[in-house]
Parts: sequence; C-alpha cells; structure tokens
Amino acid sequence: MELQCKVQNYEWGKLGQDSTVAKLVASADSSVSIDNAKPYAELWMGTHPNGPSIIIERDIPLSEYLKTNLDAVGPDVRKKFDVLVPFLLKVLSVRKALSVQAHPTKEHAEELHKTFPDLYKDPNHKPELAIALTPFEGLCGFRPISEIKDFIINLPELQQILSQDVVNPILNSGDGDCTKLLKDAFHSLMSCDKNKIVNGLESLLNRLQTEESSTQSSLLYSLLKRLHSDYPGDVGCWAPYFMNYMQLIPGQAIFLKPNLPHAYLSGDCIECMACSDNVVRAGLTPKHIDVATLVDMLDYNSYHPSEMLFNPQIEDPNSCIWRPPVPDFAVVKVRVAPGDSYNTIVRPSPSIMIIISGSGEACDTEPILIRPGVVIFLKASRQLTLTSTESYIEAYQAICNV
Repeated sequence: MELQCKVQNYEWGKLGQDSTVAKLVASADSSVSIDNAKPYAELWMGTHPNGPSIIIERDIPLSEYLKTNLDAVGPDVRKKFDVLVPFLLKVLSVRKALSVQAHPTKEHAEELHKTFPDLYKDPNHKPELAIALTPFEGLCGFRPISEIKDFIINLPELQQILSQDVVNPILNSGDGDCTKLLKDAFHSLMSCDKNKIVNGLESLLNRLQTEESSTQSSLLYSLLKRLHSDYPGDVGCWAPYFMNYMQLIPGQAIFLKPNLPHAYLSGDCIECMACSDNVVRAGLTPKHIDVATLVDMLDYNSYHPSEMLFNPQIEDPNSCIWRPPVPDFAVVKVRVAPGDSYNTIVRPSPSIMIIISGSGEACDTEPILIRPGVVIFLKASRQLTLTSTESYIEAYQAICNV
C-alpha cells in the first residue's frame, strides 16, 4: 500500500530544491509545490503521532488500519512490542547543525517521561541509524583522550574556559581509564559562564584567522566558523574539540546507541530509529536544554572515528542489511538493475520502503508505479517484486530486527 508521509519543516533543514526531502516529496506527488525559501528538514514514515503516515487509497492513518488488521503486523512483532510499528523511518536534509544531544536508555526514558512528561513525551528509547545519501557531516562520540589533551595544550582559549581542577588532571593523564576525567571536563564546559564561552570563542576565532598552522585545530577552523555563524556564542561551538568529527561518503552509516553524544552538521541521510522522539539537548539549539540530565547520562568512553562506522551485511546480490544491536529496527538497502526484477526477502515484520532513485513497478498483489519519493507499506511475511525500467532502482526498507 502506498503511503503519504509527513514533512517536518524544522528551521535547520535545507531550503527548497536544495533539500533531498523536498525533491522526493515533489517527485512522488506532482501536485506538491516546493517553496525555495522554506526549509524541508525531515520526511517521517511510520505511525508516530507527531507525523503519522496515511494510506493513500484508503485515506486513513496507517496506525488505524493496523489496529483492525493485526495480521499485517505479524505475531513475532505483536509479542515483542507494545506498539504496532516499533520503528520510524526518515529522510533528513540538514543545512545547519542540529543540537548536541543524546538519547536515553529505555529505563531512563521511562523515568524521564514519568518525572517530566511535558519535556519527554513518551517512555521509549531512541537508538538511531543514519545512512548517508550525500556527503554527510556529524559529531559522534567522544574523541580519544589524547586528542582532547592536545587541544587543551594548544588552545589557551579552551584552557581558560575549563576549570583548572579539570585541566591539570587531563594534562597529567596517561593511557588508562579516563572516563571520569572526560565527564568532569565536559561538565565544566557545559556549565561554564556564558560570558566566558562567548569571549573565548571570539578570542579563538580571531587568533585562528591570523595564524598559519598545520595542527589538527586548524582543520576544524572552518567548522568552528560555521557553527559560530549559525549559533553565535553557543557552548556547542566547542563540541568539535571533544567529539569525533565524521565526514561520511554516500553509503556509510553510523549507529547512535543510547547515551552516545552526537550532532548532525550537514548533508542528507536515511535515518531509522525506535518509535520515539526523546532527545536530551545541551547546545546548538534554540530548544529546551537539559545540561544536568545530559552530562549525567552520557557515554564517556573515547572512540576512534573508525569505531563509529556501522557496516552492513550482504544478504544477496541485490540487498544488504544494517542490523543494530536492538530489536526495534534494521534497514535494508535494495538495488535493482535496469530491466531486472527482484523479489524482496520475506520478513516476519511489517516494513516501510522508500524509493530513492529509479523507476518501474512494485507488486505484492496489485502493482504500484514507483519513482523517487514513493513510500510503500508491506505487510509482515509478504514479498514485494521490484521491476526496474530504464535506471537502477535504489530503495531503503525499514523492518523490525526480530
């Protein structure tokens, strides 16, 4: 069944035809007019109440249809989850940085929802998988402590905004467990006086502008300028000196497990997550900031950037699958050559598929003409036949990881 899906026009989204979200929506529905002055940030595909998908031919929400058609969900999913579709599939088009953030564990999400229901509106966790569609930038996980130490040594402005009670232990640290040192340093940064943050950023930018340097700090100069231009004086502008700066090429992916600090910076991606909207933020955002909760919950292990990449497994010549270590979701990438047909693998869960490129036909019982932007719901334990016409079909299919 073909779905009509919700566009979210968040301020950080790419504008008009620069947005992959906008291009896909306009391709799927010729009646849609794109406003080039308007941000098109996210396309939501699923049953989340903040952006429910509609079954086009029936003109009812997918969630309503599933309540009376439980066979479409399948017994494995019904036994394991309280919701009928436990994942949310998205396309993101990022023009400027999203917040420095993390997502709580399931237990923590339940606690936050119970204590602060106006801020944390559901009790579910929100692990995420992001797969780059275009060159994609993000911050992900804390850097090796040796790199953070080098930044503190080489950036006097960073030393000046951190407490000396934090700086000295890091400078004297070895190669052992530094998670407490990192937590103390990040807490010192995030709780620093606003004026010290603002003055330190201006001083650093002025100095780097006049210096010729081959140090790693200079490689982050253009990113720092962009962040400061979009969020002047924001404490999150310092985040690249603590977190890994990732530059993904199309097809590369990162998995954002609970409590892992991250911030998307630019580009377009497929994103899939547990069906939740729980986010704890602490910078690069006009939204609610909860520094105390974020600092207390974060994963303070240090990671090398290569450890942040999450690779798929080949299933057959036409498909590969990213299987995160959570039951809520996995993502399949399907490619079909021009003139070929492909029968998708039968899954014990419902699935949602979006066509990213190519054209042709998709058929379970009744054929649907496909082109970029078409979104299809497939019932559990059913098979979809994709037939390509003149160009490669590329599609992404979200399933439950059961």
